[in-house]
Amino acid sequence: MSWSGTQAKTNLIGPRGLQPSRIARPKAGLCGNLTENQMNDRLRIPRDKRDDYTLEAAQIRREFVAQQSGAELRHMAQFSFDTSILPGNIENFIGVAQVPIGLAGPIRINGEHAQGDFYVPLATSEGTLVASYNRGMRLLTESGGVKTTVVEGFMQRAPVFIFNDARKARDFGQWVNENYDGIRAAAEATTRIGKLTHLGHYVVGPLHYIRFNYTTGDAAGQNMVSKATYSACEWIKASHPNGMRYLLSGSIDTDKKHSHINFLHSRGKRVVAEAVIPRDKMREIMRVDTRTLFYARQISQVGAFMAGATNNGAHAANGIAALFIATGQDAANVAESHCAIVYSQLLENDDYYWSITLPSLIVATYGGGTGLATQREGLEMLGCYGKGYANKFAEIVAATVLAGEVSLASAVLSGDWVASHDALGRNRP
Repeated sequence: MSWSGTQAKTNLIGPRGLQPSRIARPKAGLCGNLTENQMNDRLRIPRDKRDDYTLEAAQIRREFVAQQSGAELRHMAQFSFDTSILPGNIENFIGVAQVPIGLAGPIRINGEHAQGDFYVPLATSEGTLVASYNRGMRLLTESGGVKTTVVEGFMQRAPVFIFNDARKARDFGQWVNENYDGIRAAAEATTRIGKLTHLGHYVVGPLHYIRFNYTTGDAAGQNMVSKATYSACEWIKASHPNGMRYLLSGSIDTDKKHSHINFLHSRGKRVVAEAVIPRDKMREIMRVDTRTLFYARQISQVGAFMAGATNNGAHAANGIAALFIATGQDAANVAESHCAIVYSQLLENDDYYWSITLPSLIVATYGGGTGLATQREGLEMLGCYGKGYANKFAEIVAATVLAGEVSLASAVLSGDWVASHDALGRNRP
């Protein structure tokens, strides 16, 4: 059954109580000449104050879009889930973005949390991507599988406390350490699963930055730690004998952007995927000699260093983004999660040790977008939906990334890179 939203439009109101069908479309190209009163009289997107997640609400907004732009959203309007699951995930809902999902695998994972053979859903519109990851998974599986390890996992919020001089800022750090138990109690009172584990102190002039580090169970936890840290900051403000000001984020928690501090001090999961690839398997499947591969690795290391890259590998963002979209992760977290460190060795018998470390992989198996209809199915394919599976899912992501690294690096050397895109990546006449 397709929920396309064709029922009567009785609850929605547009600006000044008008239905969208009665809203005149503004003349194109005149915005620069509008008066301030005309700008304040802008056309608002229709909303229903009683229940904005009905089929009728979505239908009226699609009609509104058609009136304002001329675009008919026929495909966005086709979806198979009940819109009652959407509150907390979207506002002004009009439909869905249908991204193709391909299947790669199996990939054998020998992890502490993920064990066995997995078929991985990858949502992408880039031709060759699924085929490339599938080839890498074949090589790793036939080589005995991928060993995965979650080293640690934290989520941060980093307020900054503002004083009159550097000495007061420095002394504040000692007071915080002496009152850590009270600070932790205030933070943890706001959450059932979040735990404050440690603080990181950074003083710059009269500013004292503190990174609050939490474990967050199976949730990614950004909103959780924001609420907890706000409570802790208010407790500090009320309890500290001298006055200070604070900002809840001093920007060294670096939400949705890469930073060197997260490269060193884990944000999300720090997870490692590693494998030993026999020389003969590399030649058979990838048509590349391991010595040639290792030689090329030394050259690419220099290039990554010169470029100041946040990743000395090939393309971790591709697999992470495709897997994130298929499983309801926050896609913006790719900005942090794609950071990676490739380390390899050419062993004495010419077998190839290959590892990739993801120091800031932010994933969830509970909350956020993971409970949406198709995204939940993606997690269920991996046995990762719900509480207790975040580390397992992190290991699957890391193993998938390693498969993509192996495949692309080999394709560049064997000449398959350009040829495969010509064969599979062109959808133009």
